[in-house]
Amino acid sequence: MFEKKGRPSSRGRAGRWSGRVATALVGAGAAMLTMTGPAAAVPLWPGGPELPSVQELVERLPGGSNSVAPTPPPFSAPSINPSNGETVGVAQPIIIRFDENVTDRAAAERAITVTSNPPVSGHFYWASDRQVRWRPFEFWPAHTQVTVNAGGTQSSYTVGDALITVADDNTKTITVTRNGEVVKTMPTSFGKPGYETPNGTYIVGEKFRDMYMDSSTYGVPVDSPEGYRTYVEYATRISNSGIFVHAAPWSEWAQGNTNVSHGCLNVSTEDGRWFFENAQKGDPVIVQNTGGGTLNGWDGLGDWNL
Repeated sequence: MFEKKGRPSSRGRAGRWSGRVATALVGAGAAMLTMTGPAAAVPLWPGGPELPSVQELVERLPGGSNSVAPTPPPFSAPSINPSNGETVGVAQPIIIRFDENVTDRAAAERAITVTSNPPVSGHFYWASDRQVRWRPFEFWPAHTQVTVNAGGTQSSYTVGDALITVADDNTKTITVTRNGEVVKTMPTSFGKPGYETPNGTYIVGEKFRDMYMDSSTYGVPVDSPEGYRTYVEYATRISNSGIFVHAAPWSEWAQGNTNVSHGCLNVSTEDGRWFFENAQKGDPVIVQNTGGGTLNGWDGLGDWNL
């Protein structure tokens, strides 16, 4: 079933340059004499003029040791998601939203730093002139510590356990692993013909203890043959196009053998509650072997399909 669509809710360069200057000067001085210390001023020869220290030479440069001024970022302080102190899943991208259009994207990327322990490689991709995202090339390692700095805004957050869900239409089963070990299997019912659930890697978003799912929110009148307005419990969003993992006691007869939903992953009330209580923002849900094409990468929770 579908729910209403929504939007996912150079100081360093100066230091490195100074370091290269210092290295060159130390090398030149060492060829002429043995210095008594890294900052010592000694004569070139007995009675001769003194050789200034490396620090003195650097300070005589225009602007002193800060001769290369930091370049201000081409944006004001943005918002960063995940927020400071959050714990998220291994598929969670970094989302940076600006208050103004950014015209120089390359300069903006240079003004943003993403550091992690352990170190992780990744890449930027732009959703619009006001939003850039960053994600690792592979899922974050479990328990990674991440810090993002962007134009005066900082967020430090934690990646939790690797809770990875695979929903396979061949077996009509959902399998959940935590840090590599299977912790839950659930029979499910995918989207029926004409409403096939798209394949791809989804990301867990918001969660609702209960809600009404209304077909009119995506253009199908409630009173039409395929229309509905249904009360559901334990609804965990995995796409902004309206796909949820949710309790569907009315389809338990079909779960594990027949696809009868409008695109959502229907599970029992017990299994829906378990997933609601254990899945967290940023956990991946991998849907495979359906006839529904691939989830749009720009869905807002489909980043891994870009």
